[in-house]
Amino acid sequence: MGLNALKKIAMSTLRIALIICTYRRPKSILSLLESIKSQSVLPDELLIIDASEDNQTEIAIQQTALVGLRYIQVGINHRGLTKQRNFGIKLVSDHSQIVCFLDDDVILDKNYFKEILGAYAQFPETLGVGGYITNEVDWVSKAPEMKYGLNYFCFDGWARREGLRFKVRRILRLDSDVPPGHTPLFSHGRSISHLPPSGKIYNVEQLMGGVSSYRKSVFENHAFSSYFEGYGLYEDADFSIRVSKIGALLVNTKAKLSHHHAAGGRPNSFKYGKMVVRNGYYVWRVKNPRPRAVDRVKWHAITLLLMSIRALNIMTGPKRKQAFFETVGRKWGWLSLFFSTPKNY
Repeated sequence: MGLNALKKIAMSTLRIALIICTYRRPKSILSLLESIKSQSVLPDELLIIDASEDNQTEIAIQQTALVGLRYIQVGINHRGLTKQRNFGIKLVSDHSQIVCFLDDDVILDKNYFKEILGAYAQFPETLGVGGYITNEVDWVSKAPEMKYGLNYFCFDGWARREGLRFKVRRILRLDSDVPPGHTPLFSHGRSISHLPPSGKIYNVEQLMGGVSSYRKSVFENHAFSSYFEGYGLYEDADFSIRVSKIGALLVNTKAKLSHHHAAGGRPNSFKYGKMVVRNGYYVWRVKNPRPRAVDRVKWHAITLLLMSIRALNIMTGPKRKQAFFETVGRKWGWLSLFFSTPKNY
């Protein structure tokens, strides 16, 4: 029996539970559900965990007929991304082996779930598989005649334009020293968006929470941290780094989807800036609970550098008010570390 035949058998035995956590985004979730309806492989159960105070999301969902769909509206005690995910996990049936998570503002390519299952079938020991967002970065396949310098980041035969923050970090020798999707000992690594659309499957240490999946067995001993409340910035990095310490995580760049960044439900700029720093510190210490002096110096240096670059947008960016409050939030978040350090990592 050939490898492809074995993969098809393995895929056919895996049952998917999909959890979508949402808050006041009825239009976005309706678009997502329409893309799920056209999937070549459908999830066996679909749980929508809604923390909205009104019934607009419930009304929108009634326009879509999907087998296995369950809508649950939660109250304030379960509101917030990590709380909603943990709540949803408890409702997953015993028959499901894979638990998928999707943000409510993504749109799936038709083979998304097929490719997720394909990665599990090809690598049966892996504990988690992430999807690949296609509409946020423009990549070019490297040609020998093309010249690359500081303006481009190159990886695995592909190139993308380099952002200002990474240009400056490269000049100051503060760039990440590990592949994309992994976290340096001083944190501030390159995200999954720095993996190219090569069609390959990459080993990673972090999965983006809104396009992720894990074996259900992972949740027997792991849950999303209660440290991350409300918007839950970086809760996905925290969870996936902890899981990566016990088993392999993968990103399948064939499992494609687009992300449309709905504005609803996001925190104000000051709170967001504060979370960037404090939550970032927390995740760093999950990865490296006993950092060396050099790791500490680099973490703080990069944090202050990114704060300074964000401050430039106060004078040059299109959303100067937001840039101002986010910069103030970042500064307050950094200063607060010296008298109120996040714990429990």
